[in-house]
Amino acid sequence: MPDTRRCPDPKVVVTRELPDIVMARIDALFDATNNRTDAEMTRDQLADAMAACDVLVPTVTDEIDAGLIADAGDRLRLIANFGAGVNHIDLKAARARGIIVTNTPGVLTEDTADMTMALIVSVPRRLAEGEKLVRSGEWKGWSPGGMLGHRIGGKTLGIVGMGRIGQAVALRARAFGLSVHYHNRHRLPAVLEAQLAATWHPDLDDMVRAIDILTIHTPRNADSENLIDARRIGLLRAHAYVINASRGGILDENALVDALEGGRLAGAGLDVWRHEPTIDPRLLALPNVVMTPHMGSATYEGRVASGERVIANIRMWADGHRPPDQVLEGWA
Repeated sequence: MPDTRRCPDPKVVVTRELPDIVMARIDALFDATNNRTDAEMTRDQLADAMAACDVLVPTVTDEIDAGLIADAGDRLRLIANFGAGVNHIDLKAARARGIIVTNTPGVLTEDTADMTMALIVSVPRRLAEGEKLVRSGEWKGWSPGGMLGHRIGGKTLGIVGMGRIGQAVALRARAFGLSVHYHNRHRLPAVLEAQLAATWHPDLDDMVRAIDILTIHTPRNADSENLIDARRIGLLRAHAYVINASRGGILDENALVDALEGGRLAGAGLDVWRHEPTIDPRLLALPNVVMTPHMGSATYEGRVASGERVIANIRMWADGHRPPDQVLEGWA
């Protein structure tokens, strides 16, 4: 069972540099060690930290696997993740050790949805290509056939994963005149479905065949790994676009490149990558791919809000209560 005994003065280790206001608050409340270099901890550094603290505050760049958890000292009782996604933490191993895992859900929803809509607009309208043309100094001025893209109004958007972020994207998409379709493990309540004007597809393949733009908003886990693989990419129509601001491993990048190079897809907008920060050089060479450096949630407001949720989880746990954002998936 997860350990919720009181821990009035917990030793806290934060693995990456967070906003100053967050780090100052953590320093004031806890016996804290903050990594102010903002360099990723090595595996050995993570192991040392986990052996000597009550609470570890990792980020998406920290792979907290079963080996690290098994070797952690008996002192470690809470992993208070900075961020909503927890696919980088072995939840089963944490449960076996009685270690509670928390995250920061909801605070980054609007930011990520905004970034998604920016990609949805920028790829068909060729905004990145246009920006590069202006900077190159080779732009000759306006012409009737210059930089022609495609409008998104009237197109069909397919959303994979209709959680908080998927729903926020759907609301934005309606304002742009997109027809919203979605695939989710469970159908939304009828009232919410009506509010979003969204059509549910119980079969993902059926939805993929019918849409103009595909956007991914499902967590990365064993079920979603390579969910959009070569076969499903092959089901998309040649004029379709693929948008991914979720996690890199959900989309088969090799299959995506093959389809783009072969003219079987119109373009892609990518904010996440399978092997960050390494990016396939073939993607870098494609003009119809808009690429951003995993910045979907990168707002000052969002980072501070995430830090506040981390602090709230630690304080509740330190007082002997169940943290409000305890991750339960995979714990039953």
